[in-house]
Amino acid sequence: MKFTDLGLSAEILRAIAEQGYDTPTPIQQQAIPVVLQKRDLMACAQTGTGKTAGFTLPILQLLQGKRARPKQPRVLVLTPTRELAMQVEESVRTYGKHLPLTSLSIFGGVGINPQIHALARGVDILVATPGRLLDHMQQRTVDLSAVEILVLDEADRMLDMGFIRDIRKILAVM
Repeated sequence: MKFTDLGLSAEILRAIAEQGYDTPTPIQQQAIPVVLQKRDLMACAQTGTGKTAGFTLPILQLLQGKRARPKQPRVLVLTPTRELAMQVEESVRTYGKHLPLTSLSIFGGVGINPQIHALARGVDILVATPGRLLDHMQQRTVDLSAVEILVLDEADRMLDMGFIRDIRKILAVM
């Protein structure tokens, strides 16, 4: 199987090829078709197997055609750490570079004002840590009512780190 067999757009396939890939990993072969069908998915695979691309690529495909409105992301990816948030958003930028989609990662430990300004302009894909996302929700600088796709990346780790209450608060407003 090749990436060209998965029903991804020419722009996404071009970005994949620019990264030197032509064959999806087993987790990508299984995950991409499920996400493209807009079905729920729970996946587990070892580090380095391409899990992030397994959800990023089909999400980019599904988002084509519409644009985000100010403060209303269309996709929310929750991650347990700032490092993972940055990594996921880099994947979004890498594979979506030929698409007119925007992304942003938000996490604590850095100034909130640049994040507020970026959210006000509108982002299609928001990658966030739970604590900083709750900060934005309390300040009303983000509105999750337009979220079409939710990803809990490393959900087991988020639960181990004690984020269950934060996740419940976030899910309650969606």
